[in-house]
Amino acid sequence: MAYFDNAATTFPKPDSVYEFMSEFYKNSGANAGRGNYSMAKSAGALLKDTRKRIQELFHCPAKQVVFIPTATIALNIIIQGLIKKGMKNIYISPFEHNAVTRTLHYYEQSGAIKVVQLHVQKDLSYDLLRIRYQFDEVKPDAVIVSHASNVIGLIAPVEEIFAIAKDYDAVTVADMSQTAGLVDTNVGLNTFDFAVFAGHKTMYGPTGISGFVMKPEIVLEPVIFGGTGFESANQNMPNSLPERYEMGTSNIVGIAGLNAALKWLDEQGKDNVWKKEVEHRQRLLSIIEQYDFLKVVGNNDQQKFVGIVSCVMNGISSDSAGGIFDRYGISVRTGLQCAPLAHQFLGTYPAGTIRFSVGYFTSDEDFTALERALEEIEDCL
Repeated sequence: MAYFDNAATTFPKPDSVYEFMSEFYKNSGANAGRGNYSMAKSAGALLKDTRKRIQELFHCPAKQVVFIPTATIALNIIIQGLIKKGMKNIYISPFEHNAVTRTLHYYEQSGAIKVVQLHVQKDLSYDLLRIRYQFDEVKPDAVIVSHASNVIGLIAPVEEIFAIAKDYDAVTVADMSQTAGLVDTNVGLNTFDFAVFAGHKTMYGPTGISGFVMKPEIVLEPVIFGGTGFESANQNMPNSLPERYEMGTSNIVGIAGLNAALKWLDEQGKDNVWKKEVEHRQRLLSIIEQYDFLKVVGNNDQQKFVGIVSCVMNGISSDSAGGIFDRYGISVRTGLQCAPLAHQFLGTYPAGTIRFSVGYFTSDEDFTALERALEEIEDCL
């Protein structure tokens, strides 16, 4: 099977990730922060080291790292916590995942908030002047931006958008699920309040370990409650970080895998990982563009992209196309990819697209298999 669904989760992972997860869980798989015995201390030390490595990756030594099982839960904690603090006017990009839009839709239905889309032009450029005009018209309380679209891979200029947002004292949230560890970003800038990461995607860790980086001085209202191994007599969630948002048992084997993945990223060099992603996307694009029955959606050479290419297939729905590619041994994602607003913007709603996504480990064999499959599909049309 040729794997072209790396935007869902990168596969395979580095060998060191599999090896260290197994080794650590066999020897030190205790509950971190829940005891003073040696195995628990070992788990706690791994937790601490992994937080430090994420701070280094994001250039944010003064910010707090919070581990959460998924980026979706992380975004819910942040968004709902902000709304509980009274945030009303919330801006988003047209490319947000349902982790953001469904959460906001729930509150917007009751009239609790107003959601406004940032202005993006048809050439896929963010119109920064127009965005400032938008903020003048309706002052933002919060600005949430998907750093890279999971549908077309478009990278948003979050640094510039957040700099403008801070002129209006807005809280900023970057969803870096498709960019963390891949697109070098200075999350340490004062303009970044929150940055969400998905450990199993461009960080090359396992599933079940994600989280967010935040300014420690910001206090969110909690939306999930439970044990923290800290201040157990206190029936309110503690104010200390990260305990306020890290309830329940830590996924220590997932953190072990993420720790190994962060070491691997450091060994490879972020620039080299990014360079390979760009090369692989260009190779993917050049293959797809050879076939007239495929039309690429949402691409502009003047913009920057992560390793995602979306397209539509002449006369065949995207969902049906997914089954065709599967029969030829090609793994792709079809439909709306949990981002209906993006497809409304692109004009591909409600059918969606066929999404191909590459990663560091996409091989020559994968590309050869894709070319062979496309040739055979073309012959059958």
